[in-house]
Amino acid sequence: MNYPKHIVAVSGLISHPDGDILLIRGPRRGWEFPGGQVEEGENLVEAFQREIQEETGITASIGPLIGIYSNIKPPTKLVFGFLGDYVSGKLATSDESLETEWVARGSALQCVSNPIIYDRMKDMLDFSGRIVYRAYINDPYQICEQYFL
Repeated sequence: MNYPKHIVAVSGLISHPDGDILLIRGPRRGWEFPGGQVEEGENLVEAFQREIQEETGITASIGPLIGIYSNIKPPTKLVFGFLGDYVSGKLATSDESLETEWVARGSALQCVSNPIIYDRMKDMLDFSGRIVYRAYINDPYQICEQYFL
């Protein structure tokens, strides 16, 4: 039997008690929020907490799911977006984060140049309680379907 091959990933917007949000500058997409692939045997929340720790050095609590994003062009990817809050730790960098920074909430979108990341960040900043589902293709970025659940 051939099993489907999909990448499952997590990402999200981590808020500091002073209102700033956490951004990383990665080697491929520029400024974005932390996240990455879910490893075998991990649940989504554990995977996101691990990615935050690996990429930024901090610990965060994970809050509501705000979006489900489906890249339908191979390699297919399903990304779950969350909100979260800073708990502890000092910002650090890694191979996946060339820079880490707390950024004023009102300035965060101006830092992002990748259109896919921009749309996801806008969803996170504007979260109203309704989860967004967006199917898209990249290269060039095009939204195929979008629903609010």
